[in-house]
Amino acid sequence: MNDENRLKGTTTVGLTCKDGVVFATERRASMGNLIAHKVADKIFKLDHHIGATIAGSVSDAQSLMKYISAEIALYRLRNGKKMSVEAAATLTSNILHSSRFYPFFVQTLLGGVDDKGPAVYSLDPTGGVVKDMMISTGSGSPFAYGVLEDRYSEDLYVEEGVDVAIRAIKAAMERDTYSGNGIVVATITAEEGFKKLSEEEVEKKIKQII
Repeated sequence: MNDENRLKGTTTVGLTCKDGVVFATERRASMGNLIAHKVADKIFKLDHHIGATIAGSVSDAQSLMKYISAEIALYRLRNGKKMSVEAAATLTSNILHSSRFYPFFVQTLLGGVDDKGPAVYSLDPTGGVVKDMMISTGSGSPFAYGVLEDRYSEDLYVEEGVDVAIRAIKAAMERDTYSGNGIVVATITAEEGFKKLSEEEVEKKIKQII
């Protein structure tokens, strides 16, 4: 498939906070210069305590997320316990690396909360994996990083992290052609697990930070 005709997702953000993890994305999927979809879902629940975001080919991302979710579920079934976030990142890295000659055209953020605390990992299409405190991927990431570098702190709690993540995505949407059509936010904490904020909750947050 010609790269111009490949359906793509764009800007994503992942933050590690003192009490959990925050993911945020915008909702636009583009195909060359065409806005193909305005409601693309780029945040995925992989388990009660693990989530992921994608930027890149939508079809590849959906296939990859189904693959990882199935493997995590099988691990829980076979071992009677949940997979650690680090193990899930390693699993994803192995899947991507084994497919490097026919790669998944995606940038993936994977994170969650386990016995070791909150963690976020960035994975490239060939399986390279990097753990970091705050990460952005996609075409709007340079604009998102401008906000993150200024406002992110390791001392943030999830509620504060949500505000920072929304600011970062909003900055990308205002400057990046391939980012737009709304913001999606999800949090992961030890108490509540994976939770996706409603559109009303996100809109309320946006109005508060303008």
